[in-house]
Amino acid sequence: MTELLSTEARGPLLDPLFKNGWTMVEDRDAITKTFIFDNFVEAFGWMTRVAIWAEKWDHHPEWSNVYRTVEVVLSTHDVGGLSALDAKLARKMDAML
Repeated sequence: MTELLSTEARGPLLDPLFKNGWTMVEDRDAITKTFIFDNFVEAFGWMTRVAIWAEKWDHHPEWSNVYRTVEVVLSTHDVGGLSALDAKLARKMDAML
């Protein structure tokens, strides 16, 4: 079962993400990042690759796409905030660039 990240787990899991451009969402226990690609096809292709992993892990991002920009928010709705799955998906998104 997925659990809310403990205070102790947050640093080791989130600090590397913050160094890679992720930030906390204001007034919410969630992280966000904006990805900018060369064009729409690259942005949509990346979203498609991420969607396959998200479905496999049964953990789906909140995101929007306008032309070459993809804005992502990660939070685990079942636990009301950040879980290890959010950190795992964020690392995967960064690795797929």
